[in-house]
Order: sequence, then C-alpha cells, then structure tokens
Amino acid sequence: MKFFFPLLAVIFLISCSHTIKPKNKATSTRNDQQLHQLIHTYQQFYQQSSPFNDPEEGGNNGKLPDLSPEFLLKQDKKRQKIFKALNSIDTNDLNTDNQINHAVLTYTLKNQLDSYQNKEHYMPLTAESGFHVWITNISQQVNLKSEQDYRDYLAKLRALPRYFEQQIAWMNLGIETGITQPKVVLKGFEQSIISFINKEVSESIYYKPFEEMSAHVATKTQEIIQSEAKIIITEKIMPAYQKYYDFMVNRYQPLARNNIAATSLPNGKNYYQNRVAHYTTINITAAQVHQKGLVEVKRIRAEMDGIIKQVKFEGDFKAFVDFLRNDPQFYAKTPVALLKEASYLAKKMDAKLPSLFKTLPRTPYGVVEVPANIAPKYTTGRYSGPTRDDQAGNYWVNTYRLDRRPLYVLPALTLHEAVPGHHLQGSIAKEMENVPKFRNRIYISAFGEGWGLYSEYLGIEAGIYETPYQNFGRLTYEMWRACRLVVDTGMHAQGWTRQQAIDYLANNTALSLHNVQTEIDRYISWPGQALSYKIGELTIKRLRKNAEEALGDNFDLRDFHDQILKNGSMPLSMLEKVIHQYITEQK
Repeated sequence: MKFFFPLLAVIFLISCSHTIKPKNKATSTRNDQQLHQLIHTYQQFYQQSSPFNDPEEGGNNGKLPDLSPEFLLKQDKKRQKIFKALNSIDTNDLNTDNQINHAVLTYTLKNQLDSYQNKEHYMPLTAESGFHVWITNISQQVNLKSEQDYRDYLAKLRALPRYFEQQIAWMNLGIETGITQPKVVLKGFEQSIISFINKEVSESIYYKPFEEMSAHVATKTQEIIQSEAKIIITEKIMPAYQKYYDFMVNRYQPLARNNIAATSLPNGKNYYQNRVAHYTTINITAAQVHQKGLVEVKRIRAEMDGIIKQVKFEGDFKAFVDFLRNDPQFYAKTPVALLKEASYLAKKMDAKLPSLFKTLPRTPYGVVEVPANIAPKYTTGRYSGPTRDDQAGNYWVNTYRLDRRPLYVLPALTLHEAVPGHHLQGSIAKEMENVPKFRNRIYISAFGEGWGLYSEYLGIEAGIYETPYQNFGRLTYEMWRACRLVVDTGMHAQGWTRQQAIDYLANNTALSLHNVQTEIDRYISWPGQALSYKIGELTIKRLRKNAEEALGDNFDLRDFHDQILKNGSMPLSMLEKVIHQYITEQK
C-alpha cells in the first residue's frame, strides 16, 4: 500500500464513467482549449487551497492549513463551480491526452466533493494513524537551508496548537452526529499519541531538523533558533498532544460508535456504495464484489493446497498454516536481519527490471523500518514516496513483533511496495513531462494497488520465488486481497461481525494472527479501500490477456507494461480505453 499524507482525513476519490472516442494527440478542438483553461483554473485553486501546495519562503511557508468551517465551505463552493464546468465539456471531442486529463480531474474533484458532503473531515483518523501523525511530515516538505527556512518551520510549529484545536472541534461534531470511528478499532490508539509527548525535547520528531542545521546559518543564529524550537515544543506542541490524548481517552473513545459497519453512519448505505464505486473505479455493487471475492478465494485455495502436497506436509491446511506461523525458521531474529532480507530481495528485483520494462525512473529508493511510534497498530509494510526532488522513496518494513513478520511473505511484500510495485509506478508518474501537475501527484487506489498486486504476480516471471514456501507466501498475499473483497463488503454491507471477519481471514491465509487483527481493524476504519487491490489486479491481468491474444507473436511484455504506467494513475475505465487504443494501433 502506498503511504498517504492527508490533513483532514484520509483523502478518498470517486470514479467517473465516460464513453470516450480516442483522438489523435495532435488534434486540438474548442473543447480541448476549454479543458486547458479549466485545468489552469484548477491549478490556481489547488495552489491557494493549502500553504503546503505552493509554499513561499517568508510567507505562507510558515502556515498550516486552515480547517475552519468557513474556509472549508468556501473551498467546497469553488470545487463545485469547477466540477460543473468540467462536466459541460464534450469528452468525445477531446484528444487522447485530454481524455485522460478530464477523467483524472473529474475523478479527483468528485471525490473531494463527496468527501465534504459525507463529512469525512469529522473523522481525521483511521485505526492505524491520524492527523497527529500525518502532520509530522512538515519537517520533510521543505529543504531547510536558509535562516528564513528555519524561521518558517518555527512558525509552523507555533501554529500546531490551533491545527489540533480545529481537528478536535471537527471530531466533537462527529461525536454529536454519530460520525466517529468504531470504538473497537480505537483500543490502544492513545499510545500513538502519547509517544509524541517526550520527556526530552531533543527526542521529539519536531526537533530533528534542528539537530544538524544548515551550514548557511551562522552558529550563533543556530543556537538561538534551537533554543526557540525547544521552547515551542515544550510550551506549545507537547501540551497540544497532551490535550488530544486526554480528549481521545476521556471523550472520543468512550463516545465512539459501537457498530462497525459504514452503513451504520448517517446515510450509510449510500455512503458505502459511494466508497465501493470510488475504490474500484468501475460500475459494480457491494454484493457483486462480495461474490467475486468468494470465487477468487476458492481458486487461490486450490493452488495453496497444491503447494501443501508439493512439500509433502502431513496435515491439513490449518495444520500447515500453524506450522508456518510458529516455526522459527520462517522468522528473522533481529530487526536488522529483517531489513537486510528485504533489502536483498529489493536489489534482486532491481536487476530483473530491464527484462520487464523499457522505461525506468530516475528516483532511487531505500529500505527503512516503520517508525516505532506507529508500528504496533501499523500494517506489515508500506511505500512512502518522496515529498521533494532531493529525496528518495522509502519502502517501510514493520519490525515490531518479529515473531509476527514471516520471511515467506517478504518477497511478495517487497515486490508490491518497492519494485516493480509502488516505487516504480509512483516514480514514473512523478517524472512524467508535459502533463498538468495534478497528473504527477495523483494516486488512484484501484490503479496503484492493482498494479502493486500485479507486481507480486510478476515475481513468478522474474524468478523471485525460489522455494515453495515463498510461493505459498505469494499466494497467501493474493488470498489476503481476495478475502478483502469478502470481509470488507461483509462487515460494511452484510452485517458481519468483527470476529467473523477475523476468523475468515485467519482461516484462509497464513498471515499472523496479529496481522489479521490489525488488517481487519484497518478495513473497518477505512471502508472500501481494501477493494482496490483485487479489482485492479484482475483488470490489469485481463487487459494483458486481451493484448496477448490480439497481438500474438507481436505482443511485447515490456512495451505493455510501459503502456500501463506511462500515463500515471487513472480510473480503470480510462485505462481500459488506453490499452484498447494501444492494441488497435499495434495491430
């Protein structure tokens, strides 16, 4: 899964559906020109909507986003105006590039409008994390070189209490209106808050930028700034975290809703179907998703049973899974050992990339551990993209509870999060030229997570899975994503209990029981997102099969992969049209 940095809540997007007639890229019509102007209007709106989007040294670079009701309402009205104009454009009359621009921008705006309408800003947290963690990225967003850069950062630190107060105000409204996270997924959440209340100021994540300051800042000035930073962290930031901790423990957790289903929220049935449409980007119902998941679970289970026979294990599926979960041979002894194994696998796949792709990105990536303050309730691994062009991407590996991080699933995890998965896909998108800026940064879950799961499958062709156990690990990851179709729709639309979902995932995969519980809580607190993976992967596999059958001996796998990735994230409905056009041109 790709790492996001939302500020109100997790930012969700919604699909758009268009019947689009491909046109030559060189063709330009009045509708193309109209869209070009609208994209310019949107870019100006985007830059003005948050100080993070267009920072000015000595100006808004020292500010944090305004989350006041007045500002959010004003933003919503501006989005509505742009969205209305966007929908008035005849997409059949657009050239190829603008068809993609229109589809992606429509998808983005529609989701932002839905997010506000559904009051998702009332819940700026998930079971894994929350705004108190996301906001810590402010230290990485600007390259701190000059004295003014540091002064701007100090100003942001001073603004943190107000930012926390605004978030808590929205969460209080959530309590009053029944829009909260379920109580059951918040158990232990307060520990992720208290970890920021350091006894030693120098240990605070907010102080890290001051540990080794730029040589462009005079030594005496550095000392003054460091002293100011310690005062701000002590007198403003830590009290803000303490206040949020008290609010979480004394008010939010006790008053959170008891029902885990998204359909228990106000207008919940429509809300969940909205999330299903958004996270799959295709026209499909929750019931259809559930059925598709059951079919995939049955198919994958047959392959897993085949591997159990292959290794001549004496026992049934449950006994084999217990063996995998408990035998020491499948677990690293130290965090460094786990990170080294992940690094080895990543480097091994790096060498295979030229055989699968013609185009590779410039941006490198590293392998690092998940931050300790969020690791206990965090997923097993994730990709965190760079926020500046002087940074690398990072493949995060969770080293908490090593006895719950099996090595047999590490190859699949590495291919998904690093290469050829999220790092490759995200970096190619960031490095696209001659496209609107929003195309470089947009992440559409069905596309990105579908590609991540497809990347696990590519490990077969790349020879990454060297043992039956590693291949079983790949299958357990694929089964995990198939089970998501069943348990997500089961809990949010069919009345499943949390324990029912835990049992289903535990009985069909070799995931550790710790991971199973962590994952189920994630699906509860992030409705619909878990549907992206399997739906996206199945679509990409189907498009590849179509291309192979249509092109025969002329099918080039490297070229096909480039066609999938070269235009960045897009709704699957648009991707299908792009690949259909590619097949037509090749024939």
